[in-house]
Amino acid sequence: MADKLKGKVVLVTGGGRDIGAACALESAAQGAKVVLTYMASAEGANKVCAQIEAAGGEAVALQADLTKQADVDRTLATVKERFGKLDVLMHVTGGLVARKTTAEADQAFWTQVMDLNVTSLFLTVKAALPLMSEGGSIVTFASQAARDGGGPGSAAYAASKGAVMTYTRSLAKELGPKIRVNALCPGMIDTDFHNIFTKPEVREKVAGGAALKREGRSEEIAKAAVYLASDEASYMTGANVDVNGGTWYS
Repeated sequence: MADKLKGKVVLVTGGGRDIGAACALESAAQGAKVVLTYMASAEGANKVCAQIEAAGGEAVALQADLTKQADVDRTLATVKERFGKLDVLMHVTGGLVARKTTAEADQAFWTQVMDLNVTSLFLTVKAALPLMSEGGSIVTFASQAARDGGGPGSAAYAASKGAVMTYTRSLAKELGPKIRVNALCPGMIDTDFHNIFTKPEVREKVAGGAALKREGRSEEIAKAAVYLASDEASYMTGANVDVNGGTWYS
């Protein structure tokens, strides 16, 4: 077990699958005690906890809808009761919901996407701050879509991730020097997100156009998240870091 996060308590939201699960596993591998939330991925979340515990670590999984204040409060109350503090928040919760053009979308859809990607972040950060002390770190998750506007039917998603990028910068100013805040902007990563929402031929074309000629892996994003959370990134805050294999240069 490595020690980039040794002795730290990490909350990973959306930790039941894909990038969130990888973040939970990598955090534990780097010495952290992990609390992870999931919405519908109970099986995946329990598997992640079992893997962490089998390796000698500590982990707890909680079902939570982080667009709801009560679930957010319950989550942070559990963190406090179980570990007494929080050192790192990795807010991976988010999603596209559906591909809809502006003409196809209605206000309810727009609000749903914004709540999932932005409001959940605001609520979780606000509830987490009382548990975080000097040297804490927040890692948010934006997207390459926030840089380039996203693919067809993803205007709401891209806009919400753009809001995550700006909120990250604002938080860095607001919370420094006590707490650092950085975002990751993943590109085409091999996850259920693209299994569900992106056609195979589009994925192949995007991957082929990347400098590294492939899709990324969840584990690669997790390593970047742990780096930003760790003291190795002690002079980084307010950054939106691209991890996209060279498909987009900011």
